Amino acid sequence: MSDDPEDDMLGWDETVFRDEHVFEIDYVPETFKHRGGQMESLKYALRPAVRGSRPLNAMVRGPPGTGKTTAVQKLFSELRAQTDIKTVRVNCQVNGTRYSVFSRLFEGVFDYEPPTSGISFKKLFTQITDRLVEDEEVLVVALDDVNYLFYENEASDTLYSLLRAHEEHTGAKIGVIVISSDPDLEVIDELDSRVQSVFRPEEVYFNRYGEGEILDILRERAKRGFHEGVVTTNVLERVAELTANSGDLRVGIDLLRRAGLNAEMRASRTISVQDAEDAYEKSKYIHLSRNLNNLTDNEQTLVEVIAGHDGEQAGEVYSVFNDRTDLGYTRYSEIVNKLEKLGIVETEYAEIEGRGRSRALSLAYESDEVLDRLND
Repeated sequence: MSDDPEDDMLGWDETVFRDEHVFEIDYVPETFKHRGGQMESLKYALRPAVRGSRPLNAMVRGPPGTGKTTAVQKLFSELRAQTDIKTVRVNCQVNGTRYSVFSRLFEGVFDYEPPTSGISFKKLFTQITDRLVEDEEVLVVALDDVNYLFYENEASDTLYSLLRAHEEHTGAKIGVIVISSDPDLEVIDELDSRVQSVFRPEEVYFNRYGEGEILDILRERAKRGFHEGVVTTNVLERVAELTANSGDLRVGIDLLRRAGLNAEMRASRTISVQDAEDAYEKSKYIHLSRNLNNLTDNEQTLVEVIAGHDGEQAGEVYSVFNDRTDLGYTRYSEIVNKLEKLGIVETEYAEIEGRGRSRALSLAYESDEVLDRLND
């Protein structure tokens, strides 16, 4: 090794990254480790579709950052490459209504978006099923983060339309995979009885990764994402430890990227343990950032209002919220319930003299952490 310290310094045109995209949330790894059993269960459910029959439905459950979405993306990629099965994954965080879900299905079936106005749900639905019957194709739909459809009271109607499609349109073959990241959501119990009677899915559970599994996965990402020698074993072990504490693999992947950026800020060719620990202070909020970024304008406004009136009664918070949005109390309550289910807001009920039972609203995180990410 050279005695010149500048040999260990990055030049302006140099980087520690071999491929920074490896650390992006939407990256699908070539090797998908420690989920062989879950993949086999999903393949079992979808195998009838390969023979041209309607597949079994499946329910994929587990905490955030346990590989559920990646598993479905890998499976869909294999199906598209090897069969004529149509596959469409719908992000229910972004598409939280039955109509928007079917708009994405239309786009997946026809390869172009439906008209933005002037087309009813019934017509949209009929065009999708008619095309499937005409082309004798099987459609597999993944409702990713289906819990968001429940938050908007759209889950039962959406699933009912999908599950009953073959009855209304003879010959239509649609299979459904629902993916939930809300551990408190009992999917079947929360559905209408008319949906419960026909929805008998194969259940596939994704448990949290162990620290050893996390280390194995992060080592593979680091190998693909960084130049050789950038990350040492002791740094990876510390990253795996921090990731295990959070329970979310995405925290560790984001942490590696931020640690690399921290090293570059120091013009260093290697990542230090301190780079990783500093990065964790931001990466541990990745789930919060993701949830905030997917809120509507009115939902984000309510978060801002609660940040400014933390711990106050719901009625007082509503008064300020109403001044800014003109929304009614019913919609306000629905948004509060959604924010509570997302873990952004906490509510505490108490008896208020002369007013009966009321609830106080507060953020589940430090206000500054929320507002900083809300304004990113």
